Amino acid sequence: MMLPLLAVLAWPVLASHDELEKMLLQREQAFADSMEKRDFAAFKTFLADEAIFFTSDGVLRGKQDVAQGWKVYYQGEQAPFSWQPRQVEVLASGDLAHSSGPVFNAKGECFATFNSIWRKQQSGEWLVVFDKGTPGCVEK
Repeated sequence: MMLPLLAVLAWPVLASHDELEKMLLQREQAFADSMEKRDFAAFKTFLADEAIFFTSDGVLRGKQDVAQGWKVYYQGEQAPFSWQPRQVEVLASGDLAHSSGPVFNAKGECFATFNSIWRKQQSGEWLVVFDKGTPGCVEK
């Protein structure tokens, strides 16, 4: 009789949709905090190996390219911009999600909106696979 009980206990505990959204919101906030804390090493840990970031100068492809392109933003004592997650949506499958929110300049003025796509890895960790900012500010 112990075997069925052990099998049930070994099943992975699946998070509810609301829990997944909360986890991803926290993950996105930690990603944003890497900019505020000026922690470039932390920033890189959020990037998927095949990440694609859209910039005003073109597209950065792959973790190394994205890291190299964003390194300049982590130099200096004050962050040149910051972002705040406001909305998170997770697919019913629980493995792909979208986050968005306002982007602020160094003076705290909203000037853009970010959109990021996150993919849940086999390890359970969420990593950014796409990121794109758009002009205009939606602070909702």
